[in-house]
Order: sequence, then structure tokens, then C-alpha cells
Amino acid sequence: MTLQEITDADFEREVLGSDVPVLVEWWAEWCGPCRQLAPVLERLDEERGDTLRVVRINQDLEPLRAAEHRVLGLPTMILFRDGSPLLQLAGARTKASIERAVDGALE
Repeated sequence: MTLQEITDADFEREVLGSDVPVLVEWWAEWCGPCRQLAPVLERLDEERGDTLRVVRINQDLEPLRAAEHRVLGLPTMILFRDGSPLLQLAGARTKASIERAVDGALE
């Protein structure tokens, strides 16, 4: 399974308008840690698909939302709920680390 890829134009509908929290990963093809993180986020999306969506945005192709949310390095993940950012994580992380941070932010 691969993560849903969204664009800057999709962002409002797919992220800000979502009924469930959304974890957005900003990534790029040349980013090694992004490639490392992809299977971790895919597992997270598969396991928690009913309560959490995980999507990704290629920052090289879609720079608008990255600038808007001050994404300064890759990979960066931002958790949104009800249209608001709750949490920002930078760098490749373990699934357990991401889950702890997400669960803590959603409490």
C-alpha cells in the first residue's frame, strides 16, 4: 500500500475538511529519511485508518502549504484535527514514537 499523495490544491478538502485527524508528511524524492519513513507511515495508516488518516505532500512539487506551515526540513509531519495543526514532528522516527506523539496530542 502507498500513502495518498495530495497537492496544495487538495489540502483544504483532504486535510482541513477531514472528519478524522490527519497526519501530513512533507517529503521529497531525494530525501533518504523520507524513504525510510514511508513504510512506517504506511503501516500506521493501515492500522489506524478508521481514526487517523496519513497523507503526504511532495514539497518540491507543492511548496505553498510547506511555506504556510513553516516546514523547514524533510521529512516533517504535522497532525491536524478540525482544521488546526496540533503537533509537528521532524525527521525519521519509529512507529512507536510517532504513535506516542500523535496519541498525546489527540488526548
